[in-house]
Amino acid sequence: MASGPLLDHAPRESVRTFTARWRSRPLVEEQMATLLPGRAIPDGPLVPQEAFGRSGPVVVEIGSGHGAAAIAYAAEHPEADVVAVDVHVPGIARMLAAADEAEVANLWAYVGDALPLLRERVAPGSLDAVHLFFPDPWHKQRHAKRRFVQQHTLTLVASRLRPGGRLLVATDIDRYAEHTRRQLAAHGGFDVVEGVRPAWRPDDGFEAKGLRAGRTISEFRCTVS
Repeated sequence: MASGPLLDHAPRESVRTFTARWRSRPLVEEQMATLLPGRAIPDGPLVPQEAFGRSGPVVVEIGSGHGAAAIAYAAEHPEADVVAVDVHVPGIARMLAAADEAEVANLWAYVGDALPLLRERVAPGSLDAVHLFFPDPWHKQRHAKRRFVQQHTLTLVASRLRPGGRLLVATDIDRYAEHTRRQLAAHGGFDVVEGVRPAWRPDDGFEAKGLRAGRTISEFRCTVS
């Protein structure tokens, strides 16, 4: 008989949802040095007027990778400010260069772990949406505790979203989709609709790779209930 979902209601010390591995290159260092200062969020609490020079919708994308989805959303929604969060410095550097080339002014970057950012610097009820597209699946069951979607992360995300705010999740890994489905059902803090793909999201990167491999893309639109 299949075991039930692992329900972590509190974060485990030293358990990370990511693996920070990369090699630094001169181009990456140059892009970070020249482009990040103009798009980095300031230290301290995230206050839109201070960080972005205006008060409007704020969206956080967790694990933004090379930034294609974050840039696309920012371009499609100029009224919103998008904070792209990732630990992978080469990906952030590539995103910054692409955003600069596309002249997308409402995209911002945070290099680091999304959980401390949300927990310590984002005020409750201040986000319009959180995007989690193709997170690290942590394939082995013994690593399920490292998957980003857990009871405590869902509670944290729900608390940071405004009433009616949305968490969007997409994955091309069936095991992660089932894990997400069970975690959301056990949590109960969201109204969940499956199968709705955001029209603005480009189908490159992990999504294109998954489709080429014949995998199914699972989509979760989770609205704070």
